[in-house]
Amino acid sequence: MTTASSATGKNLVVRRADHTTIRYTAGGPADGPALVLIHGWACDRGDFDTVTRHLPDGHRVLAVDLAEHGASRSSREVWTMEEFARDVAAVLEAESVPTAVVAGHSLGAAVAVEVGRLLPGTVSHVVALDGLHYLSLFPALNEEQAEAVLGVFRDDFARAVRGLVEGGSPTGTDPAVMDAYVEKMAAVRQPAGLRAIEGLVRWDMDAALRETKQPVTVFAIRDLVAQEAVDRYGDRLDIVLVDLGTHHFPVEAPEATAKLLAEVRS
Repeated sequence: MTTASSATGKNLVVRRADHTTIRYTAGGPADGPALVLIHGWACDRGDFDTVTRHLPDGHRVLAVDLAEHGASRSSREVWTMEEFARDVAAVLEAESVPTAVVAGHSLGAAVAVEVGRLLPGTVSHVVALDGLHYLSLFPALNEEQAEAVLGVFRDDFARAVRGLVEGGSPTGTDPAVMDAYVEKMAAVRQPAGLRAIEGLVRWDMDAALRETKQPVTVFAIRDLVAQEAVDRYGDRLDIVLVDLGTHHFPVEAPEATAKLLAEVRS
């Protein structure tokens, strides 16, 4: 069902089980090469609005709000990366997409991998926008490590969000830029915000990658990548180092991000 139109396309909705309503934006010709955009944790599809406007004409672009992010709503109890992937899969089914490149920012990159696992015949390439390379999350944490990470969010959510933002900001980042991200992300709807972090912390990326057949390209901020991560995952992930700002570079450098995405081969 079409709800509205915007400069980046039509705002649409698809309904799933468990009172889950996923809203997304669709733009471009229905028969164009499809690119699916998945935002990061505590963000929304609006982060890609300017990126979309810089993509070459002819692309079919679907930007999705994951459950309880942006305009999407859900009362479900399961907040895993796999369940978020089903949100995206529902959009692909509704749009009758035969093949697509799926790109995700941060947590959205984990979701993109799971979409690739869920729809191996549809997803041709997985793209991570500053995701999948953070060794504080991957490989999978044991239960004690996971609880230590989650305890920080349970004790002081806003402070934990600030820690995330600061950790994703290279030296010299404008404090006002970081403050804006903290304000936005700390306002994520609860309890889904905390549950989504739990889902990411408990996601086993190594196991997921073993079952992911598509090529996976990671566009990673150079100053935030440890050589250990390159050494560990360089034979499985095509890690491309970029200098485009902070962890949230799709917002800060939309034209350059669009160029990177347009050059990914399906």
